[in-house]
Amino acid sequence: MSRPGRDDAPDRLYTITQGRTGTGPDSPFDLVTLVVTESEPVPGMQSEHVAILRLAEFPTSVVEIAAELRLPVSITKVLLGDLLAAGRVSARHPRRPAITDPDILEQVLVGLRNL
Repeated sequence: MSRPGRDDAPDRLYTITQGRTGTGPDSPFDLVTLVVTESEPVPGMQSEHVAILRLAEFPTSVVEIAAELRLPVSITKVLLGDLLAAGRVSARHPRRPAITDPDILEQVLVGLRNL
C-alpha cells in the first residue's frame, strides 16, 4: 500500500540514487543536520539535486528537505552526500547552548527537587 502523494516505487528510488543505498558510517547527515547551498545549480544537474539547492538557500534540516521532496530520508541523505562531495552544499549541526558549569546544573537540580 502506498502513501498518498508519494511515489515510493523501488525502481524510481533506485534510479534517483543510481543504485546507491547508503551514505556510509562517516556521513555528517542526521535528521537535524542543517544544510546550506554553497553554489547555484548548473545545467545538466539531476532534478533532485537542483531542488535541494533551491530548498537549502537558507539553512534547512535534512528532514525538511526530505519532506519537501517527498522522498525517504535515506534517499535524501544519498543525494545530499553527492552535493557535499561536490562542494555544492555545506552541513552543520544546530548550535546547542553549552551549559557545562556544574554549579549551574546543581542549582537547577536542587530547584527541581524543591518543586
